[in-house]
Amino acid sequence: MPRAAVVALSHGGGPMPVLGDPSHDELVKSMRTRVPKILGLNNSTGSEHRPKAIVLVTAHWSERVPTISSGKKPKMLYDYGGFPAEAYKLKYDAPGSPEVARRVASLLQGAGFRPDLDDERGWDHGVFVPMLLVHPAADIPVIQVSVLASEDPAAHFAMGRALAPLRDENIAIVGSGFASFHNLRLMFAGITRDPSTRAQLVAWNEAVTAAALEPDEKAREAAFAQWRNFPAAYVTHPRGGAEHFLPLIVCAGAAGNEAGKAYTDHFQGLDILSYYWK
Repeated sequence: MPRAAVVALSHGGGPMPVLGDPSHDELVKSMRTRVPKILGLNNSTGSEHRPKAIVLVTAHWSERVPTISSGKKPKMLYDYGGFPAEAYKLKYDAPGSPEVARRVASLLQGAGFRPDLDDERGWDHGVFVPMLLVHPAADIPVIQVSVLASEDPAAHFAMGRALAPLRDENIAIVGSGFASFHNLRLMFAGITRDPSTRAQLVAWNEAVTAAALEPDEKAREAAFAQWRNFPAAYVTHPRGGAEHFLPLIVCAGAAGNEAGKAYTDHFQGLDILSYYWK
């Protein structure tokens, strides 16, 4: 059985990637082409590489303990406002998997967590927006996992490490966030056009990429434990607003002693990086 991949993708702004917003063109292209290839979803990789399920850690669900969607057929959760009417008609009909949800909970319990199962939680847009692009066929079970309200990097890395055995069961792990930059107030204020800020953001991306691509698990863990000391960390993710960075830390924890790779998309004048291990 092939070892399933881990991908920490950048999912864009709200529902706009699936509504044809031109500023999302590169992000959309990557979710339609790069990510399916990494996960083994395209026909050229052969059916033996197709994951039997996808565990998806979403930036749009934050809880006190790791919480896992365990319903058989989750509904839609339109957790945004102020968008065109079609944004509230989007559907992603993939099944859930109570069995895999229980397996996720068991692994997290074994690592000292006290996870909760939630059979009512619907797909938030951290799930359905990227998955509509990554796998529109919607015929692979998706199990949605929250990040932690504590924002503790060590705990998130430990979550990923606990979930790593799923990869040998042909269950892929996806982190859905926006690690390179998620400070909407500053973005809308135009600060990313300032040359000194742009230089800070380059340094930030370099630090994140060095941590993510570190092949030694312990060194990678130590780097992510100090991510708030990276250049411009509070510019890219304001205090109390790390939720879009945390899925990357979970993915980094699931990578083991494996060198990561990165790809870059351009969005709003910024280099937006996504990371994967396979």
